[in-house]
Amino acid sequence: MAARDRDRFSTTTRLRLLGEQTAARVYRSQTKRQARRSRLTGRAALLALVLCSLIVALAYPMRQYVSQRAEIADLRHRQEQARDRVEQLRDTKARWQDDAYAEQQIRRRLHYVMPGETGFVVIDPGAAKQSRTDKGAAHRPWYANVWDGVDKSDASDQ
Repeated sequence: MAARDRDRFSTTTRLRLLGEQTAARVYRSQTKRQARRSRLTGRAALLALVLCSLIVALAYPMRQYVSQRAEIADLRHRQEQARDRVEQLRDTKARWQDDAYAEQQIRRRLHYVMPGETGFVVIDPGAAKQSRTDKGAAHRPWYANVWDGVDKSDASDQ
């Protein structure tokens, strides 16, 4: 036993025991660290950072692309409308080139009659009553009559 006690206090034994204790502590701390360690590794964090920077870098050009595509679609729609309008105007111009159509429109709009014909104008009775009610306007100042005319024309547009 004396050899064992002597062995227990020897430097080699103490160093071996100290190494075992240190290894046990390190192993325990590593297992605790591994248990606490998140699954996010350095590579995953770097990949996430690169992806986020790519998304941020591409966000503005993508927004511009989408807005330009919408503007192009709007311009194409306007162009189609303009083509339709040009086509309508060409049809109208071709109609006015026809003498029969021009004569018909002159008769209808300007109330022209051919020589030897008698023209008649039919007056609406409601319009005659309305014109009689406007005769009271002669007793008012001229600017009141002008303002009433503006109000009537504005009401007829609505």
